[in-house]
Amino acid sequence: MVQPDVSGVGAGTAVTAVTPTPGQASGDMAGDFVSFSGAYKQQFNERISGAIIFDQPFGAIVDYPAGSGYYARGATAELKSNAVTGVVKYTLPSNVSVMAGLRYQTLGAQASVPFVASYTADGKTDSAVGYLVGVAYEKPEIALRVALSYNSKVKHSLATAETSAALGALTSATPITTPQSVNLEVQSGIAADTLLFGSVRWVEWSEFDISPTQYGTLTGGKALVSYDSDTISYSLGLGRKFNAQWSGAATLGYEAPTGGFASNLGPTDGYWSIGLGGSYTKDTMKITAGIRHVSIGDADTTLGANTAAGHFSGNSALGAGIKVGFTF
Repeated sequence: MVQPDVSGVGAGTAVTAVTPTPGQASGDMAGDFVSFSGAYKQQFNERISGAIIFDQPFGAIVDYPAGSGYYARGATAELKSNAVTGVVKYTLPSNVSVMAGLRYQTLGAQASVPFVASYTADGKTDSAVGYLVGVAYEKPEIALRVALSYNSKVKHSLATAETSAALGALTSATPITTPQSVNLEVQSGIAADTLLFGSVRWVEWSEFDISPTQYGTLTGGKALVSYDSDTISYSLGLGRKFNAQWSGAATLGYEAPTGGFASNLGPTDGYWSIGLGGSYTKDTMKITAGIRHVSIGDADTTLGANTAAGHFSGNSALGAGIKVGFTF
């Protein structure tokens, strides 16, 4: 579960206004959400293993309070995705392993943007297929593992029903490509029962764009949601095994701000995070729980001109999760 708190104010003042609502507070525009994931893994022999994984890789909930004085009041949006991935891993005698798999992904989106001619869009859920490949090196005696993986982009086309006060109703197809990514993960034992781990993740967000046909007509070719730059995020953690049953870990995370203007439906830019987690193991069961605090980077939004329309700062999110695993 994630509980974000994201709010801003209209840029400018009544004297130097660059937005229809200078100085007006937006209220918290980011809705709470819960995501689920699960996996089944099978070791077929000493060389070959496989897994089936379910997750929800992309999602967002936007809900600007209707009662505020902010220009985006009443705007809402939701993006949902589900994915099932099948992966096969082959381990070579040299401690190197290679893996490959296919991902079946569904994606749907809806939006209501009252400040753009009372615009609404309903993008029906679409399904598409992507793939992943990876390679890893492991040295179990020192708990060393280095893994590099690539997740492909997945191209969707959503049948979209659009309406606006200016242009009426329109049915169109909206292409949406979820971004490709590269992940590097490293871990190593640094002392008895102590593990250092970290990761670097690159995501090609600059290629992610939601531009329904009528919305582009209303705004002179603007996207409903888009990003100017790719992102690189980092994490670093320290794990400690206390005894046969209990272990814990602390993690730090960072994503650099990319600058430029952010979308009105996603007014954030980069983050810092800190997390704490613990695991309890008994027989064939392992329970892991954790909590993470995220300090969300400041961002400016725009209404299309080369000036800020809103300024979002001092925002944060709190996430908590639990995982239960069984071996048999």
